[in-house]
Amino acid sequence: PSLAADHLKASVGGRASRSRLPACARLRRVRKPYNEPMTPPPAPAVHTIGASTLGRYLVAPPMHTDPAPLLVGFHGYGENAEQHLQALHGIPGVQRWRVASVQALHRFYQTRTGDVVGSWMTSLDREQAIRDNVAYVRAVVTALRDSTPDTPLVYAGFSQGVAMAYRAALGAPHRCDGLIVLAGDVPPELQDTPADRWPPVLLGCGRDDTWYTQAKLRADLAFLESCPIPVQTVVFDGGHEWHADFYVAAGRFLERIRTSHRERQESRSPSTS
Repeated sequence: PSLAADHLKASVGGRASRSRLPACARLRRVRKPYNEPMTPPPAPAVHTIGASTLGRYLVAPPMHTDPAPLLVGFHGYGENAEQHLQALHGIPGVQRWRVASVQALHRFYQTRTGDVVGSWMTSLDREQAIRDNVAYVRAVVTALRDSTPDTPLVYAGFSQGVAMAYRAALGAPHRCDGLIVLAGDVPPELQDTPADRWPPVLLGCGRDDTWYTQAKLRADLAFLESCPIPVQTVVFDGGHEWHADFYVAAGRFLERIRTSHRERQESRSPSTS
């Protein structure tokens, strides 16, 4: 008789038993409840490893041939070096400066336009990203300084690039003569830096800026003025943007630095009379 016939007879007689089924059939019928908790797998170990990537920066020469001061700028999130260079060219008198615009290392596509844009960092591996970015800027400025080592150096930043401008001014070894920062806040790790290491700061903010808010501006001013660090503030009617009022202030800021450097150089030159 077949297995099915034997099982049917046992069931009809009321004497059906799991023990009369073959072992393989009994195993198929043993199932865990669907809601029984599963043993979680072990957590993965996180490893990091250094990797090199290609940096990129644009340089616009000055209109004259004399050794020109150097303006180095950092774009905002979702922008690129070309856009930032165009913004810097809106500063009155900037044609007297050698202007460099640095592209962030972390690049991606802008979904609406397909343009390649960048971000300076995320919260993932933040401390290492800061060190990598400062080393990157140090290499860029060192290369730029090969031809004009003794001229003034000013860093500029917009939005996310503001943090990079602050970090470059205080973390890179080159002497910085000024900071132009628009719509971005002071990185918290720099607030313990001695006041005598800070250059003069031009700080801009739009009254309607929903990212760099008036509360953030007040917090930054409270810190900068308490040190004390020389700071000039421009608050304009606008949002998260470059604004005409800030352009005018930036032009005057750069001209003061350029003129002051030229006067110092002339005072050190031996008299010809």
